[in-house]
Amino acid sequence: MIQPIIHYGIHFGLPLLVALLCFKSQWKKAFLIMLLGFLIDIDHLLATPIFSPNRCSINFHPLHSYYAIAVYILLLVPKKTRLIGLGLVIHIIADTTDCYLMSY
Repeated sequence: MIQPIIHYGIHFGLPLLVALLCFKSQWKKAFLIMLLGFLIDIDHLLATPIFSPNRCSINFHPLHSYYAIAVYILLLVPKKTRLIGLGLVIHIIADTTDCYLMSY
């Protein structure tokens, strides 16, 4: 029962916290851009079944692969792609936490 609260808390709460602390003057814009990290979940449509509550998405779905994660981390470096990178990395953190919690 606590797992979805933690998962979605990271998905929404962490971008909000980062936006409020690091992008004060444009926190709403920063928050919305980081929420776009949810778009990588489109790769779930390639899986059968599309949703499986006991499946770890990290390195299962193409946009959740270790190669994709490396690209997301690289997006943190240039200022122009930093917010997108933050949103994607936060998404991966949420999904990794979910995988960790599933294992217990």
